[in-house]
Amino acid sequence: MKKIFIAFMSLAFLCVSCAGFGQNQAAQLDTLMQAYTSLNKFNGTLLVTKNGKVLLNKGYGYRNLANRVLHDKNSVFQIGSVTKQFTTTIILKLQAEKKLSVQDPISKYFPQYPKGDSITIENLMLHTSGIYNYTNDRTFMQNEVTKPANMEKMMAMFKDNPLGFTPGKGWSYSNSAYLLLGYIIESVTKKPYEQIVHDYIFKPLKMTHSGFDFTHLQDKYKSTGYFAVTEKDTIPSTIVDSSVSFSAGAIYSTTEDLLRWHQGLLKNIVLTNAQQEKAYTPVKNHYGYGWSIDSVYGKRVLSHGGGIHGFTSNFSRLPADDVCIVLLSNASSGGLSKITNDIYAILYNKPYEVPRARKAIVLAEDKLKQYIGEYTINERLNLVIELKGSELIATPTNQRPAVLHPEKEDNFFVKEPDIQLKFTRNDKQEIDGFILFQNGAEVKCPKIK
Repeated sequence: MKKIFIAFMSLAFLCVSCAGFGQNQAAQLDTLMQAYTSLNKFNGTLLVTKNGKVLLNKGYGYRNLANRVLHDKNSVFQIGSVTKQFTTTIILKLQAEKKLSVQDPISKYFPQYPKGDSITIENLMLHTSGIYNYTNDRTFMQNEVTKPANMEKMMAMFKDNPLGFTPGKGWSYSNSAYLLLGYIIESVTKKPYEQIVHDYIFKPLKMTHSGFDFTHLQDKYKSTGYFAVTEKDTIPSTIVDSSVSFSAGAIYSTTEDLLRWHQGLLKNIVLTNAQQEKAYTPVKNHYGYGWSIDSVYGKRVLSHGGGIHGFTSNFSRLPADDVCIVLLSNASSGGLSKITNDIYAILYNKPYEVPRARKAIVLAEDKLKQYIGEYTINERLNLVIELKGSELIATPTNQRPAVLHPEKEDNFFVKEPDIQLKFTRNDKQEIDGFILFQNGAEVKCPKIK
C-alpha cells in the first residue's frame, strides 16, 4: 500500500566492490543477497527465474527474530500494493463478462459520491481520479488500522475530501481509489471481493498459500512483521486488518505462489494477451492498470512494489525473457528497488556492486561548517544541516534527525537506510547543494539558505 516517494531516512550502507563475473548467476545472486542480509538491508525471501528456469528461491534472515526461526522459500508475507494488479485483473475479467465497463462513472455504483459522474473506473485503476489517499492520514494509520472497518467507515475517510485535480488530468497515487474498485467488484458480483479473487485467480493458478486475512492466519510459515530490523533494535509491527487494506493491499502470499501468478499471465490463463496489453499500457507516470511500466536494458519491465506495516515487497517481470523477480521482506525498511536493479544487472551480465559496510573518517570542524545550511529535496521536503559538537546533524521536514558520517570530503552517509549525500560546489568552490543517492535514484538538492 505504500506510496512511491523519495524520502530522507536515517540508515548506513555502502556498495563498493564490482561484480564477480566468474561466478555463475545463481551464485552471484546468492552472494549479493548474503551481503544485503549481513548489513541488515534485507530480511525475507527471493525468487528469480529467467527463461523459465528458477535460478534462486531462498530465504535470508529470520521469519521470527524473537524465536530465531530462519526464513525459507515457504515463508508467507503480506505483499501490500502488489495486490492492486489482482484487483485490476478482476475488473478486466468482469468487463469481458459485460458486467461492467472501465468507462463506467463511479456514480453508477455510488450514486451519492461527490462528482462521481466525472470519475470512471479506469481513473481509479490509473490513479488519475484525484481522490484523496486515505493512507496519508497518519493518525489513522498509526492508531486505527488494526481494527476491522466496513465500507461506510472507510469511504467516510476520503469521500468528502476535495479532488486533487480534475479526473483524468493529473496523477496521484490513491489507495482510496483501489478500495472503491473492490467495493464495485462486490456490488457487481454480489460476492465478497476475497472470494472473487480466489475463484478467478488463486484457484485456477493453484496459489494455495495466498489469501487475505493475515491477522488470523494460522500457518507455521507465517512471517512476523517488523517496523525495523537493525543491528541495535528490532521493532515488531502491528498487523493492518484486511478490511482496511482490502483491495488496495490485503493479499498475503509466497514467492512460489507469485511465480504461479507470473506463469499464469505468461500463458494467458487468467487474462488474454489483448487484456494484458491494455493493462500494461502506461497513461501517466509510467502507470497502467495496477502495474508500473518501465524498461531494463531496452526490454519492457512490468512491476509493482508493496509496503504495509511490517512488510515490503517488489514483484518485477520481464516477459520477453520469462524473467520473474519476487522480493518479499518482513521489515518495513525500503531498498528493494535497488536490490531488484542489481539482480537485473546480474541476469544481463551488466556491472553491479556488492554492498559492504561504509567506514567513516574524521573531518576537522572548519571543514564540517561549510555544509551547514538548508537544502530542498522536493516540494514537500527540506533538509536542515547543523553542526552540533563534532557531528553534522541532518533533520528532514517532520522526520527524526540523523548523523551525517563523512566518508571523504563532500561525501557523507547515514546509518540507515541506503542513502548517501555528495555535496556539490559552484565556481567559487562554495557548497551549493548535494546529490542524494537512494534506492538507485539520484536527486539534485539545491542549497536554499
